[in-house]
Amino acid sequence: MRKSILASAAIAITVALAAGTGTAHAATKIHTVSASDTFWKLSRQYKVSLQSILDANKGVNPQNLRIGTRLTIPVRDEAAESKQEAVVTMKAASAESETMLVQGPGGYDYSFTKQINLQATAYSADPSENGGWGAVDYFGNKLKIGTVAVDPNVIPLGTKLYITGYDYIGLPKIGIIATASDTGGAIKGNRVDIFVPGSRQQALSFGIQNVKAYILK
Repeated sequence: MRKSILASAAIAITVALAAGTGTAHAATKIHTVSASDTFWKLSRQYKVSLQSILDANKGVNPQNLRIGTRLTIPVRDEAAESKQEAVVTMKAASAESETMLVQGPGGYDYSFTKQINLQATAYSADPSENGGWGAVDYFGNKLKIGTVAVDPNVIPLGTKLYITGYDYIGLPKIGIIATASDTGGAIKGNRVDIFVPGSRQQALSFGIQNVKAYILK
């Protein structure tokens, strides 16, 4: 990290990333779980972010939804969402060094070493998109939200990332904390392929989007 002669006061830089620090929902409704429900399906049904449903139901295991469970579903407040921002902060730790922070999901600050611009696509668990191996990453782990494929020459495998700036209803709106644990023949250079739940056709609807990625410490 470059050295800088900065005062000990923090310098805050606000960047518009279509992300959130305020309250994004003004009301809630109750949903009773049926046999085919998943948090991801509910996010599409109610047109709210997956992360907001997870946050509103922290005591519920999303991998084991029981029929009859009553879930709290936030109701979108478009006016509030349009005012939300993510905050990047540079804090001078001393006259010789600085710590860079980005505010991510849950309002937490994450330390990062570098920010890079990437072109993003999305992929599903369909075997045709995974070399016929099925729903596993490069290391054999099950694909899940937070799995991304990268070019290891640009982003080493195992790197933790905060990715923001995309527009896709099946992913947390503010951004996603991800692990570079997969690769792909077409993922070369400043590219990232983000795993999303659902069908191959749904993943294709993501298209190609420009995103920002923060390399987390």
